[in-house]
Amino acid sequence: MEEAELCFPLLLNTSCRKPKPPRSEAALLYILLFFISLLTAALNLLVIISISHFRQLHSPTNLLLLSLAVSDFLVGLLVIPVEILMTGTCWILGDLMCALYFFLPVILISASVGNMVLISVDRYVAICDPLHYAARITEKVVTVSVCGCWICSVFYSIFLLYDHLKEPGRYNSCYGECMVNIAGDVDLVVTFIIPIAVIVILYMRVFMVAVSQARAMRSHIAAVKLQLLGTLTTNKSELKAARTLGVVVAVFLICYSPYYCLSLTGRNILIGSSTEAFMSFLMYFNSCLNPVIYALFYPWFRKAIRLIVTLQILQPDSCETNML
Repeated sequence: MEEAELCFPLLLNTSCRKPKPPRSEAALLYILLFFISLLTAALNLLVIISISHFRQLHSPTNLLLLSLAVSDFLVGLLVIPVEILMTGTCWILGDLMCALYFFLPVILISASVGNMVLISVDRYVAICDPLHYAARITEKVVTVSVCGCWICSVFYSIFLLYDHLKEPGRYNSCYGECMVNIAGDVDLVVTFIIPIAVIVILYMRVFMVAVSQARAMRSHIAAVKLQLLGTLTTNKSELKAARTLGVVVAVFLICYSPYYCLSLTGRNILIGSSTEAFMSFLMYFNSCLNPVIYALFYPWFRKAIRLIVTLQILQPDSCETNML
């Protein structure tokens, strides 16, 4: 049988029992999760530095990627380490801190979902209405949208966890436990069903327009090659960006769907349970995958990494480097 120990031995029956897995397995698990946490923070920090430093990368689309990278960076730096500690030890910070702690992951997950919706809108306008893209999707519009996304995420987390602040520890069955119950129906609709429906509809439209544009290009390129050369180049780059961001959205759906599909069964998810821990780590792992996708599909990101690692960004006027 699995060994167990009391969280608070002096309290006996009112103290939770924590399982004690074999030391070798526990050590291997902690090392793996710590590596994922470190890799997530490091890769997303590279994305943040790249887009912030190099002026040529200051585009509306990249500002959305910057916002997404900030939330992913905080997941790797703050959320995953605490989750690692919670999976192997008792909660010793009290019921109020338990309720307060979960504000951070709820805010970051909500912000990530909002950023994905904004990215889908950006690609929809770029592909389906390219003539008005520059006028409608400006850096100012994107900045306001990103700020609104983060503010809404904060207020949403307060609404979702308000009851736990009024009565901390209401779902704990013993000392040393940290359980926070989220209204599954509300969270399912606000952070999954509505955003996913918007993302899928927009990308289906983008896909249809992209296919029709590709056919039009093939049929007319020979006749009007010189006249449309600039337009075709622009459309090609926009389509490539749409494909890359489509991969980001697809990976996001794969990592987030299991958690919310469990909610579709009608069960409320106890945050702090083993089921929730596995689902949460799958969502957090998405934060590590995003910069890996950028490295695979974006030459400018690979070039930026090389310049950052070799400290060439410390040279004067390095922010003016040609990255595209």
